Amino acid sequence: MDTHKDFEVIIIGGSYAGLSAAMALGRSLRKVLIIDSGFPCNRQTPHSHNFITQDGAKPNEITLKAKEQVLKYKSVQFLDDLAIKGVKHNDTFMISTASGQEFTSKKLIFATGVKDIMPDIEGFSACWGISVVHCPYCHGYEIREKKTGILANGEKALHISPLVANLTNELSILTQGKPDLSEEQLLKFTKHNIRVIEKKVIEMTHENGQIKNIIFEDGSKEDFEAVYGPLPFHQHSDIPTSLGCELNEEGYLTVDGMQKTNIAGIFACGDNSSGMRSVANSVAKGNIAGAVVNMELVKEQF
Repeated sequence: MDTHKDFEVIIIGGSYAGLSAAMALGRSLRKVLIIDSGFPCNRQTPHSHNFITQDGAKPNEITLKAKEQVLKYKSVQFLDDLAIKGVKHNDTFMISTASGQEFTSKKLIFATGVKDIMPDIEGFSACWGISVVHCPYCHGYEIREKKTGILANGEKALHISPLVANLTNELSILTQGKPDLSEEQLLKFTKHNIRVIEKKVIEMTHENGQIKNIIFEDGSKEDFEAVYGPLPFHQHSDIPTSLGCELNEEGYLTVDGMQKTNIAGIFACGDNSSGMRSVANSVAKGNIAGAVVNMELVKEQF
């Protein structure tokens, strides 16, 4: 590609949300550049679920098929690179990449996702997306009826435990210390035969990402087959906030129902702007973003 090119839309992030936005724009003949560094958050996940027509498919297979279909629209280009900087001059955005290239556009769509912050537990990262998971809708059916832990405390534990309790009768809350729970809440766990384990987890033994045991700080260990880990995160890209885009109190980019951020001309879709982290949701939000961006361009040009 040329070292400097003008586009109508630059999409940063070429996974499900970004590709979905690109398809909507490509079908409207928009000149689009997708920039993607090839490091999706679900890269360890063996199979994707709860996305109709693709249930059980490998995530990278969905991405490759989507990319192939999107790039059949000749006005869409794909660049394997990392976007590192964004600036705005009047009504034009300029994006710089790690390889030293610069591109301009009238609109930006950020489909950059989030980066999970892994706890300091040996073996956790190796199991992440395989037997240590974040979402009962994405993975719960596959680990149903297994001995399961929830690595959370307080409100997070309260939120996810009823969803998981519907899928297994062997459930424990791993609070990593004193429970941040009221007596009434603890009694509710007892009522539903959910154990609360206060001991600190320091290691997860596993085989190819399949958890076998949890080892506690006091040296004791216990067999587990699956763990839910609702992790803290930060934005995968700091370009949106450098351009003035706001984050909500949970750390997601703030968007309205049309995927617009608070900065005119900038949109966001997928995991970076939604707590519902799933392939299906990312595709849906990306489609909305692409369609709304096209409508804005139409109104400006007509």
